[in-house]
Amino acid sequence: MSDTGAPGPTSAAAQYPALEQMGLVPPPGVDVAYENLLADVLTNGAPKSDRTGTGTHSLFARQLRYDLARGFPRITTKFVAMKAVKGELLWFLRGDTNVRWLQERGITIWDEWADDSGELGPVYGAQWRSWPTCDGGAIDQLTKLINTLRTDPDSRRMLVSAWNVSELGSMALAPCHAFFQCYAADGRLSLQIYQRSADLFLGVPFNIASYALLTHMLAQQAGLEPGELIWTGGDCHIYDNHVEQVRTQLSRVPSAYPFPTLRLERAASIDAYDMDDIDASQGYEHHPAIKAPVAV
Repeated sequence: MSDTGAPGPTSAAAQYPALEQMGLVPPPGVDVAYENLLADVLTNGAPKSDRTGTGTHSLFARQLRYDLARGFPRITTKFVAMKAVKGELLWFLRGDTNVRWLQERGITIWDEWADDSGELGPVYGAQWRSWPTCDGGAIDQLTKLINTLRTDPDSRRMLVSAWNVSELGSMALAPCHAFFQCYAADGRLSLQIYQRSADLFLGVPFNIASYALLTHMLAQQAGLEPGELIWTGGDCHIYDNHVEQVRTQLSRVPSAYPFPTLRLERAASIDAYDMDDIDASQGYEHHPAIKAPVAV
């Protein structure tokens, strides 16, 4: 408390209790909420088995919030490959489910799950752009969302889901980030993503950047400013074979860097964005990449 009885300023360490518990003090003004979640799961996570047979440390139901006006949340305690982030999101927006388009651009992040012809089944892009209906038709959820943002921005039905129960068995991998909801107020667009399965070391930094980029795109298409990205995780886990990599990443917290800025060229429609329209490298200072095996 201050001399006036009012609460004093929150210290950088107190703002991130799991990091403080590990004796790590972040620099003032630098957002290390993701790293704090890593520290929390590493320190307090329950040991669990998993589908891949690898084993995890896990906590349930955690949330991270990013004000996109304060920077683009591209994690700086390790390198986050923006080329793959951009390419995968554009691939989703195309409604594509074959890895060939990604491979042509040097992106191989989906190769482990593809069949011999490159197909993955009706994964994210198919559900976003062509959700099948019982009468043989299809719903373009993304186009419907953008139209609603433009014509009825107070709607509480602005959701896009990839979790199509009737088609899960045909997907090479069930959706980890299952659905997202948009919220417009005061000329700003916020987006909340629910990730039912959150690979904190490899997947989540990528997913945070991807949905931050999607928020910027949707805001631009609807004539709004980007607001908040809210990331909500269900099973938040660190794989047992990522523990040493996580320790390395957390050791970098005292010298973390501020987030960079995003340059997004205006496109005529959500389908018209190109790789060259997106640049999240301005001001991106980061620590080196940390390699780790993917749990398939």
